[in-house]
Amino acid sequence: MLLKSASIPSSELIRKNFPVVTSNQTVRWVVKPAVFLGSLVPVAWLVFAALTGRLSADPLADITNETGAWTLRFLCLTLSMTPLRRMTGWNGAIRFRRMLGLFAFFYGSLHLLIYLVADRLASLDFPAGLVAWQTVGALMKTTLHDVLRRPFITVGVVSWLCMLPLALTSTAGMIRRLGGRRWQLLHRLTYIAALAAVLHYWWLVKADLRRPEAYALVVALLLIFRVWWWRRSATAPVSRRAAA
Repeated sequence: MLLKSASIPSSELIRKNFPVVTSNQTVRWVVKPAVFLGSLVPVAWLVFAALTGRLSADPLADITNETGAWTLRFLCLTLSMTPLRRMTGWNGAIRFRRMLGLFAFFYGSLHLLIYLVADRLASLDFPAGLVAWQTVGALMKTTLHDVLRRPFITVGVVSWLCMLPLALTSTAGMIRRLGGRRWQLLHRLTYIAALAAVLHYWWLVKADLRRPEAYALVVALLLIFRVWWWRRSATAPVSRRAAA
């Protein structure tokens, strides 16, 4: 019996003793909840820091900058899931892509909301009161004027608008309605969202460009990998593509 077990490769023994179901259950009930809770840590820290006076002399700028930075980080993490799966063969990595993408949209929406409330809304006089259609119209007008006037805000809004349909179509039901191919084509907007977010950050920072450059490098590498993989798949023999 020992000789028979010794002749079986260790990977085969692992597959027999620890079936895929166990791995899937671990991902579903342990890893994914941990990633979900970990993704909430940045916003929890910002709330805690704001309530306890741990931010700088300009807390609004701190919150604005941090929500924007975490939007870009989650976009990069979302884009890295497919390369991670293809380079390592760990198909479970793809299960985190939707969650990470939704958190990118969550932090991007917080970033946009802070701009709308603390910048645009605060600049209004509220002649008809805070809750009034006139105020809403004035907010839309001043926001549109600001978006068209300042390029770094323009590309920031473009990034959020690219993420909006991705968030709306992230459910299994929408995937079925759109069909796999159309859904995948639509979700390539993630790359445009990431590029626009990098450009938004780059134009926002006027002095130290090291952090925008680092994010630009990460997004560029992820795009290069996507192009390389596409060319590799396109030139692969039919038998090899069928096996993949």
